[in-house]
Amino acid sequence: MAEHFVTGWLRTLTPATRFVLQGGPAARAAAGAVLGLSLVDTPCRATVHGNRASLWLGPDEQLLLAPAGEAQSFATALETALAGIVHSLVDVSQRQVAMQVSGPHASAILNTGCPLDLDPAQFPPGMCTRTLFGKADIVVWRTGADEFRLEVWRSFADYVSELLLEAARDFVTPAQ
Repeated sequence: MAEHFVTGWLRTLTPATRFVLQGGPAARAAAGAVLGLSLVDTPCRATVHGNRASLWLGPDEQLLLAPAGEAQSFATALETALAGIVHSLVDVSQRQVAMQVSGPHASAILNTGCPLDLDPAQFPPGMCTRTLFGKADIVVWRTGADEFRLEVWRSFADYVSELLLEAARDFVTPAQ
């Protein structure tokens, strides 16, 4: 990614373990037990417990996040818990990178390339969804009042970061 990628408002987050889980209520309950949280069935919501999270991506699809070093143990625990339950579990840890956009202009910067209404009344903290930023598919998750986590396919990371940096020129000074 671009060398000037770390700014006061934009940064690359540490690597993470990521799994996409597809399955019904039984699969969500079993995976939730491994994560230590309830996997939501409320559309476009995320749940967090410590350093693990689950993001609702569709009626039977969740993005599961855990610390980077836990891929193998997490996969083993999930497969054990999901044994005998119809499901699909795919490790996408290397496919994606995470970026954080934060600060008072975060929503406005994201809205330069994202068609969603990111006003807190419409997209409050804890809300997440798949969308587009420019021409790249992303998952956007509002983690705080002025803070967003973007899950971006690694091959689009430079493109997304450069678009964000270009958009920010209207909102932040180089020192920010």
